[in-house]
Amino acid sequence: MVDIYIRGGWVVTMDRERRIIRDGAVAVEDGVIIDVGKREQLDEKYRRYADVLISAERDIVMPGLVNTHVHLAQGLLRACADYLPLIEWLRDRVWPLQGNYTKQEALASAKLVVLEMIKTGTTSFLETGLVGRYGPDEIIEMIHSTGLRAAVARHVMDLKGYATQDNILHEGLVESGDYSLKDTVRLIEKYHGWDNRIWVWFGPRTPGAVSTELYREIAARARELKTGITMHLAEVREDVEYTVRNFSKKPVEFAHWLGLTGRNVVLVHVVWVEDSEIRLLSETETSVSHNPSSNMKLASGAARVSDMLRMSVNVALGTDGGPSNNSYDLIREMKHAALLQSLRTLRADAIRAEDVLEMATIRGARALMIDHLAGSIERGKRADIIVVDYWQPHLHPLNNPVSHLVYAASGYDVKHSIVDGRVVMFNRRVLTLSEEEILEEAERAAWSLYERAGVCTSPDLKWPIY
Repeated sequence: MVDIYIRGGWVVTMDRERRIIRDGAVAVEDGVIIDVGKREQLDEKYRRYADVLISAERDIVMPGLVNTHVHLAQGLLRACADYLPLIEWLRDRVWPLQGNYTKQEALASAKLVVLEMIKTGTTSFLETGLVGRYGPDEIIEMIHSTGLRAAVARHVMDLKGYATQDNILHEGLVESGDYSLKDTVRLIEKYHGWDNRIWVWFGPRTPGAVSTELYREIAARARELKTGITMHLAEVREDVEYTVRNFSKKPVEFAHWLGLTGRNVVLVHVVWVEDSEIRLLSETETSVSHNPSSNMKLASGAARVSDMLRMSVNVALGTDGGPSNNSYDLIREMKHAALLQSLRTLRADAIRAEDVLEMATIRGARALMIDHLAGSIERGKRADIIVVDYWQPHLHPLNNPVSHLVYAASGYDVKHSIVDGRVVMFNRRVLTLSEEEILEEAERAAWSLYERAGVCTSPDLKWPIY
């Protein structure tokens, strides 16, 4: 007997050999992948003995996606901050909204984002930073109940600024260093490692909101507690100007000086860096989360991803949040990542679809330090698997499944999702959340938030609404 037997289709394994198996199959027992190979060879052993038989002959079977930069508290903020560069976007729109959240509204936002990620193929993700007013305990427990894997960072800060003197955090988001650090440690002690699906990380705010002393303490505590750190870095030119002006160091040099590089660190965006900084990332095995849609929408710049990959940096993929991307669809993000490098370099072969698919799967798992558990379909790993429907005009003829996944598919082609051997979505129906309740709750919560914050109360449209 096996719990789940999936009869493909194509099986894109992302294993060490990067095997792609046509007419493949996968067998799962007790949450673990016990076999993967050709259908004709596996059918005799498993087809008649599976508790759940998934017929996927017209589908692509692949590892679940790993989204390495998510803002759960920004799900309600779509279209609230269009047409603005980063600093004004934060100061005038995003921070006033997030600084007015109630716990109930923050939870509604988080549920909405998690629902969207499940429906678009994400099975593991890295939340960049919760604060106390969001109710991190309730959000973490909600994530666990959905079946997903997540590394949840808790923001740590002891200053109020960011990059420029006039860019000050909204008062509703300001916390003391003592409180934010102690609360992060509390969450680690309470939730870290829960069912091998939930981990708690440190999420220091960007330079300007954290003192050097606190940064160093965060690095030390993360090593002591054997957990991770994630932080925005070098997203816009102003970030470079800030660290050079105040510390005579380029952003990656600044992070390294403070101990914020290494195998347990995911630096986000990393757009404005030089060759010496890329080499430092590679030497320290620091991961980078690339968020192309956000970088393009906010006019932040184009990260040097093809150069980073060439210099052996582990680059993963992230969607960022609702107001900087408007979507949490990581499959759609893959296409943007591929096209942006061709545009940046003026070379059609700057990056391949294979590179981008690695960023969304096994490289993302490596960034989250769970590549021993997830990120590929191979014997002994946990069963984090999605099934993508290719029997559609925009995915035909299927002569190259990797190219189609990156350049032609969207997250809404995902039919089934399995995490840790548990089916969390089947035939587009999410089994661990109530979609209708979440949508209704999000609509109510968003308008309550907009009215209280005085932001996003009417659409930013050039055209009249009658």
